[in-house]
Amino acid sequence: MIVGVPREIKIGEQRVALTPAGARALAEAGHRVLVEHGAGSGSALRDEEYTSAGAILANIDALWREADLVLKVKEPQTEEVRRMRPGQTLFTYLHLAPMPELTRALQARGVIAIGYETVQRPDGSLPLLTPMSEVAGRLAVQEGAHYLGRAYGGRGILLPGVPGVPHGNVVVIGGGVVGISAAKSAVGLGADVVVLDINLDRLRYVDDMFGGRVVTLASNSFNLARVVQRADLLIGAVLVTGAKAPMLVTEAMVKTMKPGAVIVDVAVDQGGCIETTRATSLVEPIYELHGVVHYAVTNMPSLVARTSTFALTNATLPYALEVVNRGVREAVREHPELARGVNVWAGHVVHPAVAASVGVSPASLADLLSR
Repeated sequence: MIVGVPREIKIGEQRVALTPAGARALAEAGHRVLVEHGAGSGSALRDEEYTSAGAILANIDALWREADLVLKVKEPQTEEVRRMRPGQTLFTYLHLAPMPELTRALQARGVIAIGYETVQRPDGSLPLLTPMSEVAGRLAVQEGAHYLGRAYGGRGILLPGVPGVPHGNVVVIGGGVVGISAAKSAVGLGADVVVLDINLDRLRYVDDMFGGRVVTLASNSFNLARVVQRADLLIGAVLVTGAKAPMLVTEAMVKTMKPGAVIVDVAVDQGGCIETTRATSLVEPIYELHGVVHYAVTNMPSLVARTSTFALTNATLPYALEVVNRGVREAVREHPELARGVNVWAGHVVHPAVAASVGVSPASLADLLSR
């Protein structure tokens, strides 16, 4: 099989979908690996490292024309969608629920689109989303602390405080991978931390993990309204697999926040969980609304591209090897978690949440595989 690894063209995106080690693994398995010139430069990976690992450098036209499987990091941009051909397999972060127009475009191209973020194990875990969620959670605190500085319109709060001065207050909505990673960083800095979640068992887990060093609260509109008022840094870390994020913090709540408080909405990839959120980029990461600094970058892990690239390949490579060694049809049949990752299959929307976002009934993947 021919595997293509293009350079990412989304604004500010510096990750690449495959490391040289990953390219070697695919080449050793007997497959051709085409890597676009300069694809790894944003992650400090040189072309020579890829060729030494057995990859072939290719221009973008040849790569998209020849590749059976295209490995990417972010959702395809308009220029990339135009290059796709029927039957080609795309394996990347898709986040289609808030982008119905992209879903329809992928349908029209007749491709097989598998989303990293919806590959799901029987226990509900998301093995290909987890590493980037860990990165994003840690970055949410790092970036939030940065933009709390007065130079950026923040309150001028040092999250750990100093002797005689109160610590900053961090509120994390969601006790999943992002939320726990954010809480770890915030607790490590010495901030006062509150974590909210609708799942009480999850809150018990968080409480045990942190040994009482964070306050846990049931997530409801009453509790949210109270903690949002106190927050110096508010982190949206809510996820419903494959679906648009629920809107939990209203604009009215944001208006009650302290002047210069900071919001970091990690859920923005799935539409955001804060009503005043709109997507930003690493080129222009923040904006101010109602006196509150908003940070809503849709590809936060690109800020630490090299770390993120290695973490991503560690997670995705075993699945990519299954696809190229077995063929996508057989790989999906044999691996239910990979089947759950299928969003679009040759013109049909398969994932229920994605289908709902475009107003259609999901097609049966089992029926499509039997044809």
